[in-house]
Amino acid sequence: MRLLIISDTHVPPRARDMPEQLWREVDAADVVVHAGDWVEVTLLDRLEARSKRLIGVYGNNDGPPLRARLPEIAHAELDGLRLAVVHETGPAKGREQRCARDFPDTDVLVFGHSHIPWDTVTETGLRLLNPGSPTDRRRQPEHTYLTAHVSAGQLSDVVLHVIPRS
Repeated sequence: MRLLIISDTHVPPRARDMPEQLWREVDAADVVVHAGDWVEVTLLDRLEARSKRLIGVYGNNDGPPLRARLPEIAHAELDGLRLAVVHETGPAKGREQRCARDFPDTDVLVFGHSHIPWDTVTETGLRLLNPGSPTDRRRQPEHTYLTAHVSAGQLSDVVLHVIPRS
């Protein structure tokens, strides 16, 4: 099972649309995971229509129309892998301990908000992933997203992709 993991798309105002490279990844993915800050409901509609399966949450920049359709925290089982998605996890300091405490029955936690790519494993074995942002790099050198594979309850082939500057 191929995963596409994105967050903080901010469409608009940060970009008119997601990059074409990312839309090709949507088409190739079995599951698209979006960790919030969509900004407009139109992107949710388009991703729902184009994705084989979409798992998403709302972020702090998402208003009532998105909050009416998306949860604050999403949970899914993907071929035996226990996935959770949330927009914010708080400050980097203490993140692993907080997330391990708050998500004890989770194998992988996807989060966003910071626009900073993150890939760590807690002492309890919880994998924490933040894909950065494909449209708003803030202080990061590049726009980014993640892909991964799931098979028999295991996450593998996690790759941070850089979107070339146009």
